[in-house]
Amino acid sequence: MYYSAQLPSPVGPLTLVGDGDSLAGLWIEGQKYFQATLRTAPQRRDDLPLFRQVKEWLERYFSGKKPAVSELPLNPAGSEFRREVWKLLCEIPYGELTTYGEIAKKLAAKQGRPSMSGQAVGGAVAHNPISIIIPCHRVVGSNGSLTGYAGGIDNKIRLLELEGVDLSRLSVPKKGTAL
Repeated sequence: MYYSAQLPSPVGPLTLVGDGDSLAGLWIEGQKYFQATLRTAPQRRDDLPLFRQVKEWLERYFSGKKPAVSELPLNPAGSEFRREVWKLLCEIPYGELTTYGEIAKKLAAKQGRPSMSGQAVGGAVAHNPISIIIPCHRVVGSNGSLTGYAGGIDNKIRLLELEGVDLSRLSVPKKGTAL
């Protein structure tokens, strides 16, 4: 059984989803793959202690503090591969960026493989069901392109600015599916 709550934020309304004990999803309104990892539709329950905990975490985050991902009980649904990618996303420090290729190299090394597809990693990053907290917005293209944020490029920029990232060397793609 899943439960949901709504929360306003500087990047638009957020939907929180959890099982009562752990967070399974956090989506920005209009985000691609909205609730795609859920097996059943959630029941609205704004009063759950889990959601209060997540709301407090987000309030600190949006006020410029740097709360640790480990403070929250997370349980995103996905394949083992996707979950491994999402764990690596949680290791990206505030204010820093990485690329899909760098994540692929780390994952390949962790699995004892000679290489890993950056595109496969990109798919896992795009389907991250816990936006903002699992920081997929800190991943950019190898050419510095602000590509691939399911919550929208404008929101990716806002989140990176909030974290103090220097955006001057980054670019916004002019066309493509990553917009």
